[in-house]
Amino acid sequence: MARTALGLGVRDLAEMAKVSPDTIARLERGDALKERTVQDIRKVLETAGVVFIPENGGGAGVRLASPKTS
Repeated sequence: MARTALGLGVRDLAEMAKVSPDTIARLERGDALKERTVQDIRKVLETAGVVFIPENGGGAGVRLASPKTS
C-alpha cells in the first residue's frame, strides 16, 4: 500500500532500498525477510513521505505525510 501511495513500481522501490525486486515482491506477499531488510525498506518509504500507522483496533495502515509549509 505504501509503495502504491507513492506511485512507485516494484523495481523503483527495490532500487531505492538497494534490494532485488524479488525481495519487494516477497515482502508484499507477507513472506518472512531479515529484519534489517525490512527496516531498510521502511526507512526508504518513510523518507519518501509515508507514515506507518500502528494497530489501533482498526488495523495497521499507512498514509502520506502532510506537505510541510515553509
